[in-house]
Amino acid sequence: MQKGNLKSYLNLHLIVFIWGFTAILGALISIQADALVWYRMLLASVFLFLFILFKKESFRIPIKEFFKLIFVGLLIALHWIFFFEAIHVSNVSITLAVFSLGAFFASILEPIFYGRKVLWYEVFFGLIIIAALGMILQVEINYLEGIMYALASIIIGVLFTLMNGKLIEKHEPSVITFYEFLAGVFFITIYFLFTHKFNVNFFILTSKDWIYLLILSSICTAYAFTASVKVMRVLSPYTIMLTTSLEPVYGIILAFFIIGGKEKMSMPFYIGAFLIVITVILNGVFKHYLSNRK
Repeated sequence: MQKGNLKSYLNLHLIVFIWGFTAILGALISIQADALVWYRMLLASVFLFLFILFKKESFRIPIKEFFKLIFVGLLIALHWIFFFEAIHVSNVSITLAVFSLGAFFASILEPIFYGRKVLWYEVFFGLIIIAALGMILQVEINYLEGIMYALASIIIGVLFTLMNGKLIEKHEPSVITFYEFLAGVFFITIYFLFTHKFNVNFFILTSKDWIYLLILSSICTAYAFTASVKVMRVLSPYTIMLTTSLEPVYGIILAFFIIGGKEKMSMPFYIGAFLIVITVILNGVFKHYLSNRK
């Protein structure tokens, strides 16, 4: 693996670890999923705006690309709303376990987006992950509602990851992320206005919720999301999605020690999670072997 690729790959693992902690914060924050995402995207937009000013980057985006960013922003908002709703109706462990399906969906959709051949080993590793997930769900079927929300979230997540993979070729990660988050805030705001959700109680949060939201929006969103878009310049969307399959492992371990209680799962669940880790490692080894043969 080349030095630049290795650096990006290690950075991606740091990002995925942060995303694992994101799920913990989602479980600790007491407000509803849609309100949580509204606050998250709004605060993250502020942090990104200040960062772009500090770096003296241009906010200019061609109008054609701008509409693409708006659509991606809507997808991101929906992805996170389903994600946090899945955590609230089930738990962190179940939600993150379902996210391991991202690699399989990416192996199918990436060739369509980028016009390349379907690689047999990507589908093979994706099927192993599905088998591991099946082992998990077989004993945790009582969390079906959370599983369905998480499934919707990861499908949408793969779509906007692939779309961002194309957008990053022309624009700075921080700039496109800023507009995507603003678009997400806009769409959720419209929804809240029509449903009359904005009231005095909406803006009254506990001090703990504010602290968690600030951590979530700055480190876990503004930094992690922008950095993840940046590594797309070096790593393929499939590699990103398969490495993201480690998010359940990081998140489950953190949830076990930080939250405890309902996060303690059955033995087949942890066996399935272990199989996901092995699959991610094998994918990296296999790609490294093929690259050395060229």
